[in-house]
Amino acid sequence: MTADQSHAGLLAPGWTGSPAASATSDTAYLRALLDAEAALTRAQAALGLAPEAAAAAVTEATAGTFDVRSLAERARRGGNPVIPLVADLTEAVGAEHGPYVHRGATSQDIMDTATMLVAVRTLEPVLADLDRAQRALARLAAEHRDTPMPGRTLTQHAVPTTFGLKAAGWRSLVLDARDRISGVRDSLPAQLGGAAGTLAAFTAYGAEDPTALPAAYARELGLRAPLLPWHTLRTPVADLAGCLAFAAGALGKTAADVLTLSRTEVGEVAEGGGGGSSAMPHKANPVRSTLITAAALRAPQLAATLYGTLVAQDERPAGAWHAEWEPLRDLLRLVGGAARDTAELTEDLRVRADVMRGHLGLTHGLIVSERLSAELSAVLGRARAKELLTRLAPRTFAEGRPLGELLASEPALKDLDLDDLLDPAHYTGSAGALTDRALERR
Repeated sequence: MTADQSHAGLLAPGWTGSPAASATSDTAYLRALLDAEAALTRAQAALGLAPEAAAAAVTEATAGTFDVRSLAERARRGGNPVIPLVADLTEAVGAEHGPYVHRGATSQDIMDTATMLVAVRTLEPVLADLDRAQRALARLAAEHRDTPMPGRTLTQHAVPTTFGLKAAGWRSLVLDARDRISGVRDSLPAQLGGAAGTLAAFTAYGAEDPTALPAAYARELGLRAPLLPWHTLRTPVADLAGCLAFAAGALGKTAADVLTLSRTEVGEVAEGGGGGSSAMPHKANPVRSTLITAAALRAPQLAATLYGTLVAQDERPAGAWHAEWEPLRDLLRLVGGAARDTAELTEDLRVRADVMRGHLGLTHGLIVSERLSAELSAVLGRARAKELLTRLAPRTFAEGRPLGELLASEPALKDLDLDDLLDPAHYTGSAGALTDRALERR
């Protein structure tokens, strides 16, 4: 079994096989560590602090040259995988170039920088899947702009709404997640401070202005140049925690609604590719929504751990830095899988407009009682209108008669167009206009 097979995701169907899975694998992390080391040597070469040949030699080192499992096992001795990797990389490039490997850096410089690289590389496919989802939801919102359905508050029928407005709301959350992730991705910095964040070693190695080195390093990596070394200033990690936890929750909202609306006794929507059951052949379970929900439930606790690591003592912390690695990778994987599943869910979602329309009649006309209260107040007065509706409401259920039939027996209402007043499709308020407004957002 290879090291990556040990992270195959047997218990994680939500992210297994997703782009995020490969972008956060042990091999991907090793590649990022090597990229961080190579960029450091190249940056020093660009400033005349290392030979170009050394920079080329370190850059040419490939992940396949190194034994991930051996690195993981040897990481226990120093508490991180950079220490054994530097030893192996130094040996791999040979005696001539070995002295320029990792020169002036500390393990946390490389580990933090590699983590930022892994995050950037993982967030690219996440953003692509979020774009797929928002496009699918825009289509659903436009198609169902005027498709009436029951609005539900505190689990009960409230007033009519439209499925278009619901889909537009889902899309708005997806776009909010996209914007937050994009902003964080573009702000992620390289890390370079040396042993205690002073860049002192680079002065010892001949740098006239060591403060120029972090910017050169960041350029080599395509990351932001840090204002200061952030060994114990963990804003980048906290920003990642926040945007990822938000994204998981935003996608979870869509999943939660689909789970409710696809219940057998509701059946207003259905996943296009429902999953089967090991025991019940008739079932088509909403698997995509289930996995998205699982990710949304796990994400806040992982983010809490990462926010906790802001309390990092001294110039480099013991434990706080180390506590970030696994929850951050888990968050990237969970959100990557949830974004993929949301794209698939929304692209294949089946909307049953006829069922929605049928459910509008379940309360025998009471779903438009708010409208009736306003309209009847103009005819009967507010107090009498409220008394009439309060008296007739229980009769609709007790006698199994539509509210319109009971209202028609009231002489004072004979001139009203009760059919129009009782049509739920005629009482969706500004749902259409709100949907249009939401779809203007790009």
